[in-house]
Amino acid sequence: MKVKQENSLFDFEVKKAAPLAERMRPEVLKDFVGQKHIVGENTVLSRAIKADKVGSCIFWGPPGTGKTTLANIIANSTDSHFEKLNAVSSGVSDAKRVIDEAEKRLAYGKKTYLLLDECHRWSKAQSDCVLGAVERGTVLFIGSTTENPYAALTPAIVSRCRVFEFESLSEQDILSALKKSITSEKGLKSFDVEITDEALEHLAWASGGDLRTAYNALELAVLTTDKSQDGKIKIDKTTAEQSIQKKALSVDETSYYDMLSAFCKSLRGSDENAALFWFARLISAGCDPMLLARRLVAHSAEDVGLADTNALVLSVSALKALEKIGMPEARLPLAEAIIYVCRAKKSNDVVVAIDQAFEDAKNFADAKVPNHIKYNAYRRSTDQKEAVYLYPHDFGGYVEQQYMPDELKDKKYLKK
Repeated sequence: MKVKQENSLFDFEVKKAAPLAERMRPEVLKDFVGQKHIVGENTVLSRAIKADKVGSCIFWGPPGTGKTTLANIIANSTDSHFEKLNAVSSGVSDAKRVIDEAEKRLAYGKKTYLLLDECHRWSKAQSDCVLGAVERGTVLFIGSTTENPYAALTPAIVSRCRVFEFESLSEQDILSALKKSITSEKGLKSFDVEITDEALEHLAWASGGDLRTAYNALELAVLTTDKSQDGKIKIDKTTAEQSIQKKALSVDETSYYDMLSAFCKSLRGSDENAALFWFARLISAGCDPMLLARRLVAHSAEDVGLADTNALVLSVSALKALEKIGMPEARLPLAEAIIYVCRAKKSNDVVVAIDQAFEDAKNFADAKVPNHIKYNAYRRSTDQKEAVYLYPHDFGGYVEQQYMPDELKDKKYLKK
């Protein structure tokens, strides 16, 4: 009994010393922030959690959006054992240990959940070692990842899981979570914090949909601010800016998006003077220059495209210059790229072509690769006829043959 008390006290002290984001992590579904499309009332996952019928799944989305938190809630809501591994530090032996112990528990009717953080970092061999257990239901697998699972994970593990895509949290979601943390016993209530609405709104905006970032900034602001004469810790907008290291916009939200739209349309419309002005106006208002650099790269491909491929090269170079040397020096290569994109001939053939290709990829998801361009290092069946692939260099660099699946063999995405 004495050991249990000591462990309980130890756990309490560890929890108290944890970062604010960890202390405020919800333990029940009703306290979960955001992702209503996944866990809102009557959604598939919310019903499965309440019924203790959650199967293997993958949570995919940006950092700080609740992937690990939701996995923990599932563990707390079910009468099952919960094991957590991190793909960076775990290996095949760890997974086998979890599976062996899960088989023993299953014999007594107790299920085991395996949460794998950063699951995209597991190799094929590591992923394959849990396939059989997932298939048999020995373990229920929950993977969390910031990478697209259809590209970063093995198809075998993805096919055995339901994929749920998380979205960046809204400013309102983050704002309500921050307010709750200030008055919560688990949060900052003991600090007696007084924070302005402007400061809270700035933290919610500047966090970019990442609640962990917002929590960390708020906690930093509180811990580095001295108490006033009345014993309160007072946080204003300036302190919030310093804590999250992002200057507040000097314009309202509507004007900000209007100016961003004007910048993009000026690039497309070949008006270099307007594009330079809106670029300067946005930077002066506190806009992140990296956002404008990314838009410049996107428009180089979307609106100039194949009409002048140097536009994309110059835009990417400007973005790299911003990354390496920062502002204000990087405004020169950025301005050079802006002028080049505006003066370049325009073509949207690339965006039209790739949009059509993605539409066909969705509509013809079962289209087969023609036999002659399959990977034929081995025969796929004993009765397979040998397919003849024509090596273009044997014909001077080009030879006519089919590369598209049969359903799309005459489809053209680009104009000649």
